[in-house]
Formats: sequence, structure tokens, C-alpha cells
Amino acid sequence: MRPITLDGFERSFTHDPDPWRTFSDHDEAIKRTAILHAIGCAPRGRVLELAAGNGSNSRALAARSLRLDATEATAAGTKLVAAALRGRAPRARAIRLAVPARFPRGQYDAVVIAEMLYYLSPKAMKHTAQDVARALRPGGMLVLAHHRIDFHDFAQHACHLQQTFLTQTGREWRVRIVRRTRRWVVLACRLL
Repeated sequence: MRPITLDGFERSFTHDPDPWRTFSDHDEAIKRTAILHAIGCAPRGRVLELAAGNGSNSRALAARSLRLDATEATAAGTKLVAAALRGRAPRARAIRLAVPARFPRGQYDAVVIAEMLYYLSPKAMKHTAQDVARALRPGGMLVLAHHRIDFHDFAQHACHLQQTFLTQTGREWRVRIVRRTRRWVVLACRLL
């Protein structure tokens, strides 16, 4: 594996606003539905989305949030997220943020992390896990949606990565598998 860099993501989003076909791919639509199912039908208060990419999940999350902070590490991606959220301000906003970093708000009712963990170094992932645990209110929901198979540009192997992340938070979780396919899994993790 040869990890993609932030510059690589920047080039991808500059060249193509939907390089992984997250807006149009049927499998991505199924995954997005699973993410929404994990978050629940009732609107959540403050929701943090890490690594929002091009905003394909952000638009749907905004409809389930009273306040959505959709973060993205690249300038091009942040612009795409802002475009996806157009018309939803001030309830939803696109924020440029590369983790690990201080989150826009001190506390959240839900955190969504999709397709990001395997791009982080082990050290950055552990720091991010601890940041998420501090920011999520007691009883809050963490939604994790990641591939179960490796791709050439990952920094870490996908197998067991979500469980490792949960362990690194140092907190206890009630974990429910929302949907699992051969390629990916979506988990709903309630902070105990």
C-alpha cells in the first residue's frame, strides 16, 4: 500500500468533483442509507462529520441535524461540501479541518466518520479517537462506515480498524452492526 496524501485528495477533488462516484453509485447510496439509519430518524442536535469529502453524505446528514459541522481536510473538498450544503445554512456548514485537530464545537450529540480511518497514520488515528471521545456527549452516537477490504492508497489495513478506533477512545461502547456487505460495514456506536 502507498498512502494517499492530502495533496493527492486535493488533486482528486480538483480534477473530478465525484472521483469515487459517491453521489451516483448504487452501492454508495445503500451505504448512505445505512449511515442515516444508524443516526436515527429523529433529528440530532449537534452533529460532526469528519472527512466529508465532496458532501455526498453531508446533504443527507443536514436533514437529520439541528446543527451540522461537515469538516473536510482539503480546500477543493471543502468547497464541494459547501456546495452540497447550499441552502441549508445556518444549520449546516462546511469547515476545513484536517484531523487530528480541535473540533469546531466542544460537544456533539453525534459524530459520523465514513471512509477516513485507514487514511490516517496509527498515531493520528489514536489522537482522533481520543478527540472524538472527548467531544461526544454521554449517550451520544458515533457512526463508523468503512471498507472491510484494503485499497492501494490506505495508510492502514481495513480489517478490524473500526474496532481498534473504538478501543483507542478509552471509552465503553454499545456497538450495533447496521449493515455489512462483503466490501464495507456501517456501525452505530453508542457511548456508555
